[in-house]
Parts: sequence; structure tokens; C-alpha cells
Amino acid sequence: MAPRYTQDSIERTREAVDMVELVSTRTELRRVGSRWVGLCPFHDERTPSFSVDAERKLYNCFGCGVGGDAITFVRELEALDFPDAVEALAERYHVELKREREDPEEEERRRRRERLLALLERAANFYATYLHESSEARRAREYLAERGLSAEVLRAFRVGYSPKAWDRLLVGAQRDGFKPEELLGAGLVQRSRSGGLLDRFRGRIMFPLADARGRVLGFGARAMRDEQGAKYINTSESDIYHKGRQLFGIDRARSAAAKAGRIVVVEGYTDVLALHQAGIEETVAIMGTALTQDQLGELSRAAGREGTVFLAFDADRSGQEAMLRAARIAEDRDLELRVVRMPAGKDPAELVAAEGVEAVVDRLASALSMLEFAVGRALEDEDLETPVGRDRALGRVRELIAAAPERSARRDHLVRLVADRLDVPVDYVIATVGRPAAGAESPVVPGPEQRATSPPAVARLDAEGVFLALCAAAGKAGESYLSRVSDSHLSSGMLRRARDHLIGHPGDPLADLPGDDHELATLLTALAVQADSLEAPGEGRLHTDFLHLDKRRIERELRHARADGDFARQGELAAALQQVRRELDTAMGQDS
Repeated sequence: MAPRYTQDSIERTREAVDMVELVSTRTELRRVGSRWVGLCPFHDERTPSFSVDAERKLYNCFGCGVGGDAITFVRELEALDFPDAVEALAERYHVELKREREDPEEEERRRRRERLLALLERAANFYATYLHESSEARRAREYLAERGLSAEVLRAFRVGYSPKAWDRLLVGAQRDGFKPEELLGAGLVQRSRSGGLLDRFRGRIMFPLADARGRVLGFGARAMRDEQGAKYINTSESDIYHKGRQLFGIDRARSAAAKAGRIVVVEGYTDVLALHQAGIEETVAIMGTALTQDQLGELSRAAGREGTVFLAFDADRSGQEAMLRAARIAEDRDLELRVVRMPAGKDPAELVAAEGVEAVVDRLASALSMLEFAVGRALEDEDLETPVGRDRALGRVRELIAAAPERSARRDHLVRLVADRLDVPVDYVIATVGRPAAGAESPVVPGPEQRATSPPAVARLDAEGVFLALCAAAGKAGESYLSRVSDSHLSSGMLRRARDHLIGHPGDPLADLPGDDHELATLLTALAVQADSLEAPGEGRLHTDFLHLDKRRIERELRHARADGDFARQGELAAALQQVRRELDTAMGQDS
């Protein structure tokens, strides 16, 4: 559960920030009148359009439209949530944060967690020092050098080595005041068969696994000898460490990812180190596991609202299956995935070593959409030399092509791709996509009398539609918020007409469904179904969701103002965006 800090603590943290000093860690600033200006750290530019108001502690970029206070700066540049951003700033500027209504049990859990984090930090420093200074770790240093990894990148990621002796870390940590149960809780020691304690990691290269703020939560450990058993072992699952949430290198990659608007995902530790060393610093690793919802959430935060996630997994079947699984679990997220085609038998670290960073850059530039990748995979899995194989391939790709929007460049590209591979006319592929799958009934278009009496199909709702459904489920409070939803809050005329219908039929979205407007009736039915599935939301939920809706409205208008070159309007909208972000920070910070 995220901590809940008092509003006074949050405001004291904002006041303590030296905005010029904070921003100067990311871009060089120079004073111009009462403001400081420089190149925007959020996007590439040659002419400075980024300014800082030191007195009001605000920043704004007229080039890309970003703006806010210190908390917003850290959240967006470092891809942190609100409480973590507050904590990071409070730690930097020595502000004591006070929590609201923390019960004794929660306080005890927090103190225990802080002790375990301190212990893990100590262990990471111990292992890193041992790698670089001990004669025992010479073979590990040679192995890492053979992989093309410099001492600089190893130190940046705090790569280490665990001694072969069974109790080196155990004895040192106890000498520093840590208890056996804390060492067990941190996953650094384990029970022997006789019941005693011994170091869990011995004679292995150690990769610290940190969260987005750089706090070490566990370790991945690579064996150096065949007789050590598993090649890689990780810290055991605990209250601190959850493998399915970890992304190796996220603390080092998040700033570069926020600026680049993308994040590159690889499979292994050394792949991350090699790509960072080569300048592709927006790289993280999933450490050979299947990509999870938690990891996708972290990737989405790091890449930003309109960012892209590039999957650079091995070219073997397991790597390709992992990318297809990732696409399936990403379907419900507004997240673009692209597939980087890797050469057979080479991982990213080996590709950089053999062909240089340009080879990776070129492959990123030519990455495939998930639809292209899935279509290519379906074609590769069939024997295209036989009529039966071509028919099977066409049957597999027809639904994939149909998933692309009609009359779009994406669908046209897929159609041409399939036609070329199957050596059939483009028109034949188009006709096949338009036919129902084998065994399916032909679609029946209902007449006007059927549409007036039969229930319409349920449409899929986007974020704006979900807010309308939320209002429909909220009774009087929802009616109040519906009246605040202007035309500019809604991106389509159909949603605006649905809003008007809900305002005119409070408590009964399905009353007087229009018999002559099938599309509107379908949308209203979807809204009613969604509203029925929701518990009546409180004022806090409605307020927060409305702020999100208002934020999207302002961002749309800001994009139009930038496209029109209307600098006065950009300034007004930037101020409005800053205000709604502050309101959101307050609302979400107190609801965390």
C-alpha cells in the first residue's frame, strides 16, 4: 500500500526544492531576465524553448507542452508515481515526511522494510567492492571483459561478486548489527541442512535488482563453474522482492526512456549493460521470464503516454512466443509494442560486439508492429510450397489482417505482405479477409423494424465512455459531473449525443432509445451495461476521473495550439495544464 503523506509535508517538500538546481541536473540553464532557460530535457531540440521560474518553482516548455512543479518534473522525467516522487525530493532536500493515520502495525512494517532495504544496499556495496578488489574475483572480471563490458558500466550498475566462503556476508552483516531474521527476510542467507545459516549466494557474479528509484530489492546471480548448479539464481520471493515486478536496469533507463519516448526490453543482464555502454540507455531486461502485467505497467510509465515498447528478444521459438504472449497481455493497455528482429543465435550484447551499435540502431528503426510480427510468424509456420500450406497460412492471417483498421495504410501493408509471400493477387487476399471464417454463419443485416425492437450489440468503451458510464452509475453526483462535461471534453459527436441523452434521462440510460440511430443506441446500451457492473462511485473517484478527462482535453487543445503556432494560447493552456496536474497530484496523493 502506498504511503499517505500529509498535505503539509507535500507542500513543505515543494517549498524546499531549489528548482534551478534540480532542473540543472538534467539540462544546462542560463538566466534570461527573471527566468532560467535551456534545452528541454523532455524532447530533443536545438533552440531553447524550456524555461524555469525559480521564484514560483515552475517549469514550462513551449516546444513540447510539458510543464509543472518539482513533483511533476520528477514524476515525468523519472517515471515515478506521486508518492515515490515526493519521497525522492524529500530525501534530496532533507524534508521529514509525515504520514497520515499510520497505525502501529503499519509503522512496524515500514520500519522493518527500511531495515531490509538498508541491508540489501550494504550487500550490493560489499559484492561490488569484492568484484573489483579481490583476487578471487579475477575470473569473473575476465569473463565480463570478454563480453566487452567496461569497468565504468559495471560500476554504474554496481555489478559484484559473492565470495565462495559460506559466511562472509553473514558474519559482516551481523557485525554491523543486522539480525539473522533480517538476513533471512532480505533473502541473503538460507538455512543449511543442520539448521544453521549460510550465505545464499557464493562464487557468483551478482547483479543488483533495483526498483525505479534505485533501491536494491534483490539480486540475480550467475554461476562461474558448471558444478554450481543452476546457471542463474535469484533472490527468493519475499515481502521486498517479487520477480514478476522486476525490470533490471529500470532505475538507470527511466530518464532516457522518458526523453526518448521509448523503452527497449531485452532478456539478459549483459544485454542491458552492453546497450547502455553503447549509448542505448533506455534499455531494461526481464531476465528470461515471461513479461507480466506489473512489468508492462512499469514499462508504460517509463515510456510515457505516447511511448513505444521495443521487444528485442532472442530469435528462437521461445523468444518469439514470449513476444506474442506480451502482445496478448498488453491488449487492454494503451501501449504500443514493436518487435525488433534479432539475428538467429545472437543476443543484443553479441550483436553489438560483432557489428557495432549501428546494427542495433538499424534494427530498432525497422522494428515490426505486433500485427506484422504475428502475420510473419503465421506465414513462417506453414509450408508455403504446397497449396494446403498456403491455404492454412491464409486462414491464420485473415483474422490478423481484419484486426487492422479498414482503409488504413497498416491493413494495406499487411495485405501486400501476404500477397507477396503467397504469390497470389492482392484482390484475392482482400476478398478472403472479407469472407467469414470456415463454419461461421453469414452476417445478417437487420431491417429497420428489427433494429427498433431487438437489443443492439454492446460497443467497447474508451476512457471517455467509461467516465460517462461512471456518471450514470453515481446517481445525483454523477448528474452533476455530466453537466460539467463540455463538448471539448469528448472527442466524438457520438459521445456528445450520448452525454445529452444521459442528462435528459437521469437514472435510466435505456429510456427512449433512438430507433433510427443504431450507432447511438449501441453506445447507450454499452454505457448502461458498464454502469450496471460498477459500484456507485464516491465523490473522490468522480473528481479524480473528471480531472483526468480535463487533462486530456487541455492536452488535445495544446497540440492544436502548437500546430497553429498560437503562442499566446499555448501559454494559457500550459498554465491550465499545470493547474489540473497539481489538482491531480493532490487528489491521487491523498487517495494513494
